[in-house]
Amino acid sequence: MAIIMDRNYKLQILKNAIKSYPDFPKPGIIFQDTFGVFYNNVALKALKDLIVEHVSSLEIDLVIGLDSRGFLFGPIICMELNKPFLPIRKKGKLPGKIIQQKYALEYGEATFELQTEFIKKGTKVLIVDDLLATGGSLGAAVQLVNSVGADVIECLVIMELTLLKGRDKVGAPVHSFIQYDS
Repeated sequence: MAIIMDRNYKLQILKNAIKSYPDFPKPGIIFQDTFGVFYNNVALKALKDLIVEHVSSLEIDLVIGLDSRGFLFGPIICMELNKPFLPIRKKGKLPGKIIQQKYALEYGEATFELQTEFIKKGTKVLIVDDLLATGGSLGAAVQLVNSVGADVIECLVIMELTLLKGRDKVGAPVHSFIQYDS
């Protein structure tokens, strides 16, 4: 027998499955980990339902997942919407013709890369990741997509740390299912 869950119930199941780890990766940080969702089949189904319900009204041609947890959520969307998936990876991980975008980290910088042979001008893109914090990595992904003339329709994240105001740095519409104020 199938259990019918409304949106609020699905969100609560999702929130309950996300694990909190105090003082990781350093003292004072509370790390919110989405891997607990993958351990809980009911939570994973609730997340899949929430994602599909949300993106089904978006007009997109391509789903891009950010290295590395965006790789877990992006293919779920692609299979449901029958759209292709393209990764944005950290420097040195992709073959072929690529473009790069540097972005700031807490202590330094990193570089994202995108294969250009699979994305064309005018492509409508959904970018997916697990977390929006400071907006550096998501903002870099938007810049990469825009640099090839594609259009970011939305950035979809599972969680958002709202106090860090990362969405102000992204440069595209953002949707998050769960918001943390601390």
